Amino acid sequence: FEGSSYHIGTLVRMGPGFFPVALGIILILLGMMIAGTAFASSEGGDERFLPDNPQWFGWLCLIGGPILFIILGVYAGMIPAIFACVFVCALGDKTSTLKGSLIMSAGVTVFGVLLFSYLLGVPLPLLRGITP
Repeated sequence: FEGSSYHIGTLVRMGPGFFPVALGIILILLGMMIAGTAFASSEGGDERFLPDNPQWFGWLCLIGGPILFIILGVYAGMIPAIFACVFVCALGDKTSTLKGSLIMSAGVTVFGVLLFSYLLGVPLPLLRGITP
């Protein structure tokens, strides 16, 4: 909705609001398609909406990861924020191991720092008080 307040332009001369509006429309359509397939699925009946055994730990991990990223991004920097976010979210998968979560977190942290800090120049310090 915020992107629509900017000049959208045309396909030849795109304005600053074109990409956010186009991306928003695409994401809304994808969300509707995903919701449609969930409702159209013939498996499971009403258990799809009210499971007998909800995976509360997984839900808390997937919600807590981005919250942890925000907090650590402000107070500790990009490296601890990325590592903690990926690690906590990976623990939400009941098939993951501690070793696998640590390895994946380290790999995503290295890739994230290279991409966001060095290639894209995101102005978030790598560690508190240290800027690239």
